[in-house]
Amino acid sequence: MNNPKTFDYLLLSILALIWASAFFNIKIATYSYGPITIAFFRILFGAIPVVFLCLYKKIKIEAFSKDWLWFATIGTINLVIPFFLIAYGVQKVQSNLAAILMASTPLSATVLAHFFTKKEKINLTKTVGILAGFFGIVLLFSDNILINNENFFYALMILFGSTFYVIGGLLTLKISKKKNENVTASILIWGALVIFPITIIVEQPWNLNPRLDSTISLIYLGIFPTGIAWLLRFQILKRNGLVFQAQVAYLIPIFGVILGYIFLNEIITTKVLIALFAVIIGFYFVRRSIKENLTSA
Repeated sequence: MNNPKTFDYLLLSILALIWASAFFNIKIATYSYGPITIAFFRILFGAIPVVFLCLYKKIKIEAFSKDWLWFATIGTINLVIPFFLIAYGVQKVQSNLAAILMASTPLSATVLAHFFTKKEKINLTKTVGILAGFFGIVLLFSDNILINNENFFYALMILFGSTFYVIGGLLTLKISKKKNENVTASILIWGALVIFPITIIVEQPWNLNPRLDSTISLIYLGIFPTGIAWLLRFQILKRNGLVFQAQVAYLIPIFGVILGYIFLNEIITTKVLIALFAVIIGFYFVRRSIKENLTSA
């Protein structure tokens, strides 16, 4: 892998900015669209650039091969369910809180990986990271200004959605020998197929009279945070590897809080800032432990 240069850090920052921008755009999309419709169009528009990349690189898409059930399962768990839960939660919760709650994903991944993988066991450093991140989330839920009896359940659904990302990631390990582009295209295709009939039956989006800003945000969500961001992530992985790319998790909640303030004038309380700091510190210790394991291996 290359030694990261200024350009590589720029790419990493752009990726974090695009992913972080998803949260306030989800909020805007919820002004007109239901959470199922938002999830469907995110997956549909996200599939387009990835499928075109596979066609351009002549990579076979195996969505309907003998492994179709794996792709369908991962597409449902890793895309359909979390996309729906996040959109459902953001209806009543500030987008900056969603960004921080979703930043806890690497921490929950560390806990689940301990039980479901052989090589990624919890040690003292990881424990410190998990406890720090957990403290940040608990503090966030104790902020009565932003999370109260009316939206507590919605905040919980966002946190629940982040857990499905982790479960989907663990399932993806079962087909990790396949090309990334093929796997991503296949799970996007199956995600769209699974949620399409649900969207038609439950929300019937053709009956809506959506606002222009909601429609623009919906299209943006699919093309950029779901499709283009994945292609950018793949480029960073190719140039600098997984450890470097994983640093994006430090930046997403920071950008998410800033963008929510700029575009939606969202409140930033002291507890939000402390929770943000705690989650980032928690992720730092988890990443430090992984680096130590790689060095000693």
